[in-house]
Amino acid sequence: MQQPQSRFPVLSSSSLSSADLLSPTNSSARFSLPSAPLISTTLGQTRPVQRPNIYDRNLNKTRTAEVSASAFAFLFSEVVQYTQKRVSGINDLERRLNTLGYRVGMRVLELMVWRAESSSKAPKREIRFLPALMSIHTQVWRAVFGKPADAIEKSVENEDEYMIIDNDPLVERHISVPRDMNQLSCSSFTAGIVEAVLDGLGFPARVTAHNTPTQHHPSRSTILIKLEKTVLEREEILK
Repeated sequence: MQQPQSRFPVLSSSSLSSADLLSPTNSSARFSLPSAPLISTTLGQTRPVQRPNIYDRNLNKTRTAEVSASAFAFLFSEVVQYTQKRVSGINDLERRLNTLGYRVGMRVLELMVWRAESSSKAPKREIRFLPALMSIHTQVWRAVFGKPADAIEKSVENEDEYMIIDNDPLVERHISVPRDMNQLSCSSFTAGIVEAVLDGLGFPARVTAHNTPTQHHPSRSTILIKLEKTVLEREEILK
């Protein structure tokens, strides 16, 4: 939902007069307004209005808050264009998008852990890889993109590789890739988020994004997770 445009406050007779506002002795900048609107108290004195502080907001109340898809698409498009002008090739662009996603993923995990600990008397931490992967597939995807991912697959050839499938990734929805850059996957941003969450949960891995279009899902993306050897060894011990 679009927010109404900001408007100049209308000052009542109880606040400064128009003459005071236009006086150069009362303002350091031309046409400046008071830093905060003033209100009258019962004793005739004035005090500034206390504006809400974003750090005082309850994080649990914003659990179901949504961001405009148009605003997100515009912001992400600007991020891609800004980054593209400062790289030498597709691999470098994907690496930088992955780094940006990693920073977002660290904050997403921190917020989700805080909410879990504040809403549960006995919060649970996953120590096995598959339950942690399912949590990323559902909870992390829903927290970031508003819906769970479409599928999880395990590689038949390599036991250390898993894949998260997204048939309609939000980051690819409004991105037009030129023909000479058709190998570019903007889902590298998503891969960075997944890699950060896995690292934070204690499952270090190398995560990359790959375009895997189909007839019904032309923007289909695969997030490939290649686990480190230590994770596989720990899984064997916990069996």
